Amino acid sequence: MIQDEVKETVKESAEKVKDVLEENIWGTIQDFLELGIHFKTGNTPIDFTVGHLLLVVLSFIVATAALRLIRSLITRKMDLENELKFKSIFKFIRYIVYVIVVVITLSASGIDVTVLLTASAALFVGLGLALQDLFTDIIGGIFIMIDKSLSVGDVVEIDGKVGRIFEIKLRTTRALTRDDKVIIVPNHHFISDIVYNYTQNHRTTRETVKVGVAYGSDTNLVRKILLECAGQQNGVLKTPKPTVLFEDFGDSALMFGVYFFINDSFSDPRIKSEIRFRIDQEFRKNNITIPFPQRDVHFYRTNSSDS
Repeated sequence: MIQDEVKETVKESAEKVKDVLEENIWGTIQDFLELGIHFKTGNTPIDFTVGHLLLVVLSFIVATAALRLIRSLITRKMDLENELKFKSIFKFIRYIVYVIVVVITLSASGIDVTVLLTASAALFVGLGLALQDLFTDIIGGIFIMIDKSLSVGDVVEIDGKVGRIFEIKLRTTRALTRDDKVIIVPNHHFISDIVYNYTQNHRTTRETVKVGVAYGSDTNLVRKILLECAGQQNGVLKTPKPTVLFEDFGDSALMFGVYFFINDSFSDPRIKSEIRFRIDQEFRKNNITIPFPQRDVHFYRTNSSDS
């Protein structure tokens, strides 16, 4: 009898504690989660509460962890260059995933997202027009990274500027010019403009130095000197060998071109300059003249009869 009374007392106490917890603690938590902004758009109620905010934050944390796991699984067997390119593309994908997560989370929490999208349609249109170039640059960056039309270390010419690429980002590409200046190129230029990539196929490029000699010069001696000047220059490859072409009979000179191959087209102005110094020196030794354009002016005197 006494045991039954004790059990009953314990049961009643447990129920009271349960009621207190449900009414006070859980009720307080619910009240806290329901704090926020409540308003109506027409007949549609819209609520922004602390619970919705916490749900969005939790969704962001889960999405971030999942994206990091996916990125690590995909890039674990990539080399460093491809890994850096993929990370740049992955940033853009991550932003899209975050937007989708926010929309899905708000919709799942009871918020009518279509109302917000409809109310913000004009804003989105204006924002899209303002960010059109930005998205074009981003798409250009993605194409560059996927089709590998441009790589770090490539020497390119764009808008008359020659530079060596040292960084490819999602929106812009940075290159170092021959004047040791950094040029920042929006990525849409690489998919809409003509770009010369000196090192797309390989690092070796063919260069040329042209010179004119006076009519009557020994052309075989000229060819010999040009080959020697190119072959003795540091930076000029021995294979393929330099060649000389007799290119034209000019107005004031016989035109020659010496062609040679180098491994570093970024430094070709220095190599060409050294070859020109050698050519000038050797021509002086061998009495070969580099002419300059000449024009003969004839004066005619007319006799006028005296009146």
